[in-house]
Amino acid sequence: MWLSEKQASELVARHGTPLFVYSRKMLQAKAEELLALELPFGHTVRYAVKANSHPEIIKLFDAAGLHFDASSSYEADELLRQGIAGDKISLSSQQSAHNLPDLLSAGVQYVATSMHQLELFTVVAEPGSRLALRVNPPVGYGHNNRLTTAGKNSSFGLWHEHLTAALQLAKAKNIIIDRLHIHVGTGADPSAWAKVIDAALSIVRDMPDVTTLDIGGGYKIAYESSERETDMQQVAEVFAEQLQKFADETGRQLKLEIESGRWLVAHAGILLAQVNDIVDTGKNGHKFLRLNTGMNDIIRPAMYGAQHEIEILNDTTNQTDYIVVGHNCETSDILTPAAGDPESIAPRHMNKARIGDVAAVADTGAYCASFSAKDYNAFPSAREIFIA
Repeated sequence: MWLSEKQASELVARHGTPLFVYSRKMLQAKAEELLALELPFGHTVRYAVKANSHPEIIKLFDAAGLHFDASSSYEADELLRQGIAGDKISLSSQQSAHNLPDLLSAGVQYVATSMHQLELFTVVAEPGSRLALRVNPPVGYGHNNRLTTAGKNSSFGLWHEHLTAALQLAKAKNIIIDRLHIHVGTGADPSAWAKVIDAALSIVRDMPDVTTLDIGGGYKIAYESSERETDMQQVAEVFAEQLQKFADETGRQLKLEIESGRWLVAHAGILLAQVNDIVDTGKNGHKFLRLNTGMNDIIRPAMYGAQHEIEILNDTTNQTDYIVVGHNCETSDILTPAAGDPESIAPRHMNKARIGDVAAVADTGAYCASFSAKDYNAFPSAREIFIA
């Protein structure tokens, strides 16, 4: 927890709870770390806007020199409205763009994720236009199945066996596919990245016009002290070695794009909530802390058993075990699911709480405020503020 008990108390007194607190300093440092990576033929850092679309974050990353990845044409529209240059936006969407001609005229870089999307592009684009193609490789990696975005069980991207047909269509329509987009999953073990770039480069060999490889995001962060966070410098060294080897073999010098969301913003956010009630289920049951937040602000634990550190911010020396739950009328609104078993609950050992105490939920900068059951049970969404 980078927020002290005193700071938290002052912020709660001023703004109330539930409250997302974001650190500008941490956001800036993360952006600079990715921009400083060394790749042999250059690299672009893209921020995956879906992780947290707050305008202040977009503004900060734009000023830092990051580009952006939009997951829908509506996200791309919003970025343009916020003043982001079209050529800094890459659109890779499950749903076909509702306004593709407008986005292309604004300079947005388009990624076709299916044969149908490629066909739609050929209809509206000028001959000689360039685009990217997202290809689904035969293997995917993720923290669990719901976080794996490649392989036969995933609908993301054009299945690799259909690549020849896509290339033939592009050639027939005088369209150039000069960028390959690969994304294999979220939270994969850091050791998986060597396999990922190997799979990507094997596909690039069949795509002679590709000059840029977007290796995607999904870089693992440590939500618990026992987890190993991705060392981006180490990953960049693996990428650099493989890109140089590919260049030596083929004469093709590929620029790399790194598309990160969670890695950039997760640690920079803390959710402050209040203990609203304390209940139990008897001698052989559990003690439950009911917070005045839940899946309408933070749905990750309910959706796939995500682990977030939680601290009760008081000065007691007494500790006990609690199950922490949200305030929504849903059995799944649990903030302490069992590690590795999202169907179960597990108590956390923490400071003994009183009704009214402040609870701090760590690493909530990503996929919380922008990824939740908003308005469920008519609860208002948590406020969001930024500190230095």
